[in-house]
Amino acid sequence: MFAGTGYSTSYMQGRQQVRGNKLLRRASVRERTIAALVVCVVGAGFGGLWLAQRVGFDFGVLFGPCGMKQRTGLPCPTCGMTTCVLAFARGEVLTAFYVQPAGAFLCALLVVGAFFAFLTGVLGVYFGFFDRLRTELTVKYVVVGLLVILAVGWAVTVARAVATQT
Repeated sequence: MFAGTGYSTSYMQGRQQVRGNKLLRRASVRERTIAALVVCVVGAGFGGLWLAQRVGFDFGVLFGPCGMKQRTGLPCPTCGMTTCVLAFARGEVLTAFYVQPAGAFLCALLVVGAFFAFLTGVLGVYFGFFDRLRTELTVKYVVVGLLVILAVGWAVTVARAVATQT
């Protein structure tokens, strides 16, 4: 009747043991270099957007009006992304979340990733959960996660657009 108890107890004890995978460890030179590159790319991206806004660059030249919004009156899944990212680059995080929650969430993920990369690159601290994340995270999960984030952001913008139309 309780034959599975021994298995589950030994299984749990095995899972609780640290198998040489500590929470923190010293980063290798390669890991520090990659982390420094990540920090530079994310910093240069947001910094470049901030600077382009400061000098008066018109991003409307790059992206035309939304065709779906013109035809149906409802926003497309990416409506507001440019405005959101530009607001995030200016440091207006709440405005970015209001304009397009999905875009602001993705920008926040970039900043959090850059923060951990900064700790790895500058201080030489490597976090063990990166190894587990890298081994368990597949392209399928990343794509599904991005689609869910985009769908939730779109639902919020569509609900806001419908509420303002009535």
